[in-house]
Amino acid sequence: MLSQIGKSASKKAMRVDLEIYYEAMENLYHPEDNPEGTFPMNIAENHLCWDQLRERIQQVTRDNDIPEWVASYTDPAGAPSFREATAGFLGKFLFHCPVDPKTIAFSGGATSVIEMTSFLIAEPGETAVIPAPSYPVYTGDIGTLPGVKRYDLQLPGDFSKSEYDFDLELLDRTKIEIEQARSTFRMLILTSPDNPTGRIYRESDLRKIAEWCMDNEVHLIVNEIYGLSQLDITHPDLKSEYEQPTQFVSFGKIMEEFKSPFLHFWYSFSKDFGVSGFRIGLLHSHNMDLIQAYRNAGLGHSISNYTQWVMQEVLNDHTFLSSYFNDFQKLLTEAYLAFTRGLKKLEIQYNPSRGSLFVWMDLSEFLEKSEDGEEKLWLEIYQQSGILLTPTHGFGHSQKGWYRAVITSIHPSEMKVALGRLGKFVQKRRNT
Repeated sequence: MLSQIGKSASKKAMRVDLEIYYEAMENLYHPEDNPEGTFPMNIAENHLCWDQLRERIQQVTRDNDIPEWVASYTDPAGAPSFREATAGFLGKFLFHCPVDPKTIAFSGGATSVIEMTSFLIAEPGETAVIPAPSYPVYTGDIGTLPGVKRYDLQLPGDFSKSEYDFDLELLDRTKIEIEQARSTFRMLILTSPDNPTGRIYRESDLRKIAEWCMDNEVHLIVNEIYGLSQLDITHPDLKSEYEQPTQFVSFGKIMEEFKSPFLHFWYSFSKDFGVSGFRIGLLHSHNMDLIQAYRNAGLGHSISNYTQWVMQEVLNDHTFLSSYFNDFQKLLTEAYLAFTRGLKKLEIQYNPSRGSLFVWMDLSEFLEKSEDGEEKLWLEIYQQSGILLTPTHGFGHSQKGWYRAVITSIHPSEMKVALGRLGKFVQKRRNT
């Protein structure tokens, strides 16, 4: 009754933790009404500054008439005024250089952007290389419809650094291995700050990687969906974690210099702005054939004009955005400090982060030596503490026992309770 893609999709869950997540959401912790409730910390949502952004959005809709163009069809790549507002936002707050609105195309959320880009630049059966550990759902985004294979590139080193060390020889060897398997190394996908580690890529490494990709005609895509979710590493309680840190430099700035058809940039408003439900993702590229293809193929992936109008008014208010991101960084840093202080007390190792919404922590001491040991531990933590972490399935790394906690998904006042429960679980396991 279904196509081969349909049959495959019907049998493969988008995420292995969704069913338990929905269960947890029906039993949320409340200090008075439900003190035994759960703490879902597995889905990458940012709730830290929603009240502030909601107030600004309500002001937009209250004080402004809806423009005529909102009720009509517009450019599938995005309304011209929305593209201009987004270019101004990216240029000031992330790239720190001018951005041509014509190099931007929108679709409904990060998933759509990843999927659209993949089937427009790669053939089914070609390969996308992604340094591990990395976002599990990349596999479905690039594979379900585009038919692109995922190759998890194992980078050497431990999880004690906040910046990646990248050796170009890895890319040379990987290219040979992929070609020997009768595929083509078509895409290299980097995420900076990374999901789940929170690491960043140095500007010097990004430039070297970009040059390698251009020389080898490999499409390099840098996903900066957490580009403004950066920690304040000058905070007195954080300084000691970062030895001679380099400054975060957006790949958009490097792209502006090269203007290569092989260099691309992904972004979404879901994480930095905490509006996952708005479904706004974008591709930025100087490859105008790709932008035109995105426009021609993307009508079914378009964002509602009303959403575009509301967000363009927010994006054009740079005074508000400066205040918003200043407050967001403070709250994100406080959440990170609260969680990592708890881990230090429990003597649990974690990867020092430069940004993102996560803490990537090592719970390997509690693993049973079995094939399903990681999933079993994940379920035990949830069942005994009510804390739902992201399961290890799909991150693609070789080291066992590392789990992701989303530190922006619960209220800061709840963090202490959640850490107390985690502490009880840890002490119980250590005493048995």
